[in-house]
Amino acid sequence: MNEQLSIEELRDVANILRRDSLISTSAAQSGHPSSCLSCAEIMSTLWFKEMSYNTKNSEDPDNDEFILSKGHASPILYSCLIRSGCINENIKDLRKQKSPLEGHANPSSIKWVKAATGSLGQGLSVGLGMALATKMSGRKNKVYVLLGDGEMAEGSIYEALEFGKKYSLRNVCAIVDCNRLAQNGESIEGHNTESYKRRFEAFGWKAVVIDGHDISQITNAIHSFKTNTLERPFAIIAKTTKGKGVSFLENAEGKHGVALTKEELKKALGELPNKKMPSFTINKPEKFEETKIKHEKIKVEEYNPKKGKESSTREAYGRTLAELAIKNDKLLVIDAGVSNSTKAEEIKKYRPKQFIEAFIAEQNMIGVAQGLAIKGYDVFASTFASFLTRAADQIRILGISKPRNNLTICGSHCGVSIGQDGASQMGLEDISLFRAIPESTILYPSDAVSTKKIVDMCANQKIPGIKYIRTTRPSTTTIYDINDKKENFVIGEFKTIKESKKDEITLIGAGITLHECIKAQKELKNKGTNASVIDLYCIKPINGKKLGEFIKSHGGKALVVEDHHPEGGIKEAVMSATENNEIIIEGLSVKGIPHSATKEELLSISGIDSKSIINKVRELLSSK
Repeated sequence: MNEQLSIEELRDVANILRRDSLISTSAAQSGHPSSCLSCAEIMSTLWFKEMSYNTKNSEDPDNDEFILSKGHASPILYSCLIRSGCINENIKDLRKQKSPLEGHANPSSIKWVKAATGSLGQGLSVGLGMALATKMSGRKNKVYVLLGDGEMAEGSIYEALEFGKKYSLRNVCAIVDCNRLAQNGESIEGHNTESYKRRFEAFGWKAVVIDGHDISQITNAIHSFKTNTLERPFAIIAKTTKGKGVSFLENAEGKHGVALTKEELKKALGELPNKKMPSFTINKPEKFEETKIKHEKIKVEEYNPKKGKESSTREAYGRTLAELAIKNDKLLVIDAGVSNSTKAEEIKKYRPKQFIEAFIAEQNMIGVAQGLAIKGYDVFASTFASFLTRAADQIRILGISKPRNNLTICGSHCGVSIGQDGASQMGLEDISLFRAIPESTILYPSDAVSTKKIVDMCANQKIPGIKYIRTTRPSTTTIYDINDKKENFVIGEFKTIKESKKDEITLIGAGITLHECIKAQKELKNKGTNASVIDLYCIKPINGKKLGEFIKSHGGKALVVEDHHPEGGIKEAVMSATENNEIIIEGLSVKGIPHSATKEELLSISGIDSKSIINKVRELLSSK
């Protein structure tokens, strides 16, 4: 613990952080200064007394970690990073186009920021993922997550609380800046700190209530956390005053997200002590050797799907991950309570310590997966494709973060091909969700071999951004030869399954619809119509120039068939990528709300089976 700064000096640092926050937001004429002022003593104590970190290396695995869940207080985090020597920026450049000091802190701009902020209720899940990674690696560093009392209304918080207790993460400390006021009036519990304490305790956390402006109380609470021997996480509910230190901002409603005018800034700075930054040293992190996971020696039969045989892509997903985990202790699989359906459970047979059960809490699962990946693990997170839309905001913020680490999401049971379960279980929106995420990669294997090669690629290649794999429930015929070393699957490319010099049209399928395209091609050929067939296993990105030229040279017309709604789906992806006025692209997709039925009935009713493809081809070829 750093003994150089006294309580009085830490108070001075807190006021320096306040002044920086006011100056920066006033210079930007936007931001949330009053939200920064309430947590100044908390930030001063954490960053200049309690936390241990290497100011020269944000990626030091032994650093204590900090997650700012209440992202609107980013100016005070920037002040801490600048004043501690972690970054060298001008605080007055806040929110300027060429400055990394964005309105809400983002790791794509500053490496010290581990997760994008601004969408509330997400930081605790990320912090728990980092804490779990730290625990698994045997390191002793701590994870601190600063939350606002307003975001305590978010349901994802309570998913995270359950997870933290389940995995006994006593290396994580959640600090609630309970300043009473949210954006539009009082928060759900106001200053009822005991109510928040009872919530944490009800979920199995150790919780204490303190005066969040009393540095002695903050220090004592953090000491209690650090010396906590109970196998449960720790929470500090800090009662604070919004706008603390400035008379006309203190506990004042209508001041959230309002920057001060020049006159107001002069008055506010006049009320805050103007001290020089005291001399200090940051605690250096203690170095630990990473604990290697001890495994029994197990010989696993290599997954070797045979060409022409039936197998499901979801089974291939699980089997491949189990096979990869044998060779890679850093590979982790996390699943939201459906691993026997996604087949992610396969890893448990051989490497149970590399499987994490997130239970039926998809929002928390994505946040935890992000935290695990931040700490250097190769993470695969899975659930039904339809349930991923529940975590759409977590996925969106993950995309904004531009993840530097290896994170793949798998959505199984996509489309109407799942059969009788009904519309609520059919992922028909997932492609549009992931297509809208910047720098995402979307992969849609159609057989066991392509799945195996795609999963292997995601695990072992550095592919920027989020990777999404879409798998199907029913078994499909294995198209590719696992022993063909030339059978590679490359990001942005596609596979030509059938073609001839006489082709009048190109059929484009992926997943279940590729097999319907192959059936249709065979029947069309028997009746005198030649068509090429493309396996569009990579939906984003698409080599549009190459695909457009292929379509142009094979009749100039293409029919995209997809087990997905038309909005934001594969046809739109193809049209957006090709942008070629010399070709015609039509599509068949799932419209309306499907009903329970068999796979065959649903493919037919939705108009995406081989018969529907044949009818549409005849219609297109008969038109001018």
